[in-house]
Amino acid sequence: MNKAETEYPVESGSTFFKGIFIGGLIGAAAALLFAPKPGREMRSDLSEKFSTATDKTKEVAGVVTDKTKTIAATVGEKATDIASTVSAKASDIFTTVNDSKQQIAATLSETGKKIGDTVGSASADVASDVKDASKDVAEEASASSKDIADTANDAKEEVKASYKSSY
Repeated sequence: MNKAETEYPVESGSTFFKGIFIGGLIGAAAALLFAPKPGREMRSDLSEKFSTATDKTKEVAGVVTDKTKTIAATVGEKATDIASTVSAKASDIFTTVNDSKQQIAATLSETGKKIGDTVGSASADVASDVKDASKDVAEEASASSKDIADTANDAKEEVKASYKSSY
């Protein structure tokens, strides 16, 4: 790119076509004004050219209007299609998330019940073991207590016997 193109870039194709159109109009006006024709003929030619330009402008405006309507209709249809597609996809995602949420809740509930059952069973086992152990301890304590009582009675009798024999 040269310096002029860098400093003044063409922004779009429409700017270029506007320049061509304006340049063409200026060129046509200059050609008519500098043509070697009498004034009445020149005015007639100018009027004729102006009528032709007006007709062409109306024709182009009609074509542009038709194309714009067609494009607007197409864009509207595409936007409607896209909106319905997005709506359907969002609904599918919502349904999937909702189903997943329900599955997770059911799984957590089931797992909680299993944990409760396991804890209950373990608690019953521990209670039974503690009960059995306390019975064993009570029986051993009772037996040990009897042994100590018997030993104490025997010792008492020995002390009595030794006391009586001393006196």
